[in-house]
Amino acid sequence: MTDYEARHNPSMQSVLPPKMKRIRVLWPDHLGLARGKYLPVGLAREGAGHCVTAFALGYDRGMIPAPGAYLLEGLPDLRAAFDPADVRPGWEDDATGVAVADLWFGGEPYPVSSRHALRRAVADWEEMGYTPKVGLELEAYVIERDGAGGWKPYDTPHSFVYGTGAGSDPTGVVTELTRRAEACGLTMESVNAEFDEGQFELTLRYDDALQAADDAFLFRVLARETALTHPAGRDRGLDLTFLGKPFAGVAGSGTHVNFSLIDDRGRNALVDPSGSGLSALARGCLAGLVAHHRGMTALAAPTVNAYRRLRPGELNGYWANWGFDHRCVGNRVPVVSGPGVRIENRLGDGAAGIHTLVAVVLQAARLGVVGQMECPDPLTADGFEDVNTDVHAPGSLHEALGCLAADTELVAAVGEDLVANFSAIKHAEWERYLAAVGEDAGLDAITEWELSEYLPYH
Repeated sequence: MTDYEARHNPSMQSVLPPKMKRIRVLWPDHLGLARGKYLPVGLAREGAGHCVTAFALGYDRGMIPAPGAYLLEGLPDLRAAFDPADVRPGWEDDATGVAVADLWFGGEPYPVSSRHALRRAVADWEEMGYTPKVGLELEAYVIERDGAGGWKPYDTPHSFVYGTGAGSDPTGVVTELTRRAEACGLTMESVNAEFDEGQFELTLRYDDALQAADDAFLFRVLARETALTHPAGRDRGLDLTFLGKPFAGVAGSGTHVNFSLIDDRGRNALVDPSGSGLSALARGCLAGLVAHHRGMTALAAPTVNAYRRLRPGELNGYWANWGFDHRCVGNRVPVVSGPGVRIENRLGDGAAGIHTLVAVVLQAARLGVVGQMECPDPLTADGFEDVNTDVHAPGSLHEALGCLAADTELVAAVGEDLVANFSAIKHAEWERYLAAVGEDAGLDAITEWELSEYLPYH
């Protein structure tokens, strides 16, 4: 650090390693992507300006006058700011730290920001006397070039579900990304091969809700960048995708949100006070998640491609129901009693914006509690041929956007400004899809448009 930097930013200097010369300041946008800037340490405390009209962008780099993006009002700046204490070691080199920023506009929290939406969800629960704890399970495919200009799953001929070691990861890329994650303070709870060849489950340790979302947000960037580049700087010929359904005929990839609620005495409030079973609070949360299932879906499954994954009988969050340790439900309670009780929402797509997804899960659950909703009975049937509900996720992004608009209570809880911006962007995305394919290709097709639109980014 230079003398100039030390004079002008002593507090930043005091909390960062001497080798750290720049900070990669990232923030989640409306598409769930990590935008940001590299800032020299001496200037990083001031944060960085960014054009707010980034929130008018689609994946195709086209812009529309989406609410909150100020496209027709001069394209002004917003500011990305962070706490120096939150800077962590980066994965690029010893000189680069990384931080997740909040967005400010006109001196106020930017109302379209998903990170602010999650802060609000946490604050809403805290007003009720509870602190949300969240653990995120991510699924992803390592992919390699297919020789014809496209991609195919990573060649792992000795892989099997719950596989570990070289049989599942012959080049060691997944081992490397988990080591990098740990070095950056992103604590992994477990790593294993998932159901299909080249697919992995990557589970991060639970934490306070915002910290857990920040960790998963950074982990997704780290994971993709690790797959792309060999430690020696060479191109591996690999990539990694969290896209919900990158290949037909194989399992999709989801993002499961596990949460519990801690009371002011440090106890898990989802546990019945008698020590067995679920509390009334837990049942209220489940009631809200079931009742708002269709309204949640667009925010949890925000791409055209996501609806190739959300199908009945495929162990995802398709059905608006819940069950004890049952993987065919939308909301699973993996542990029936004791301090480890949690609710696992299985609706989220692998390409969902992490902060938005966690915010909508926590808000839907909270609405069930404050609305004193009655919790339906759990699913006890097989969940394949016999299901206890006929309510399920919408069949397309377009339908899901309609369900979101109709769920005005959920929209108000998550944030009307965020939803208005998101909905405008996603309606335009749907129109681009229809223009490219002629008409909705249905659930069974994975179109070239989808792969071109989403695969570079997710």
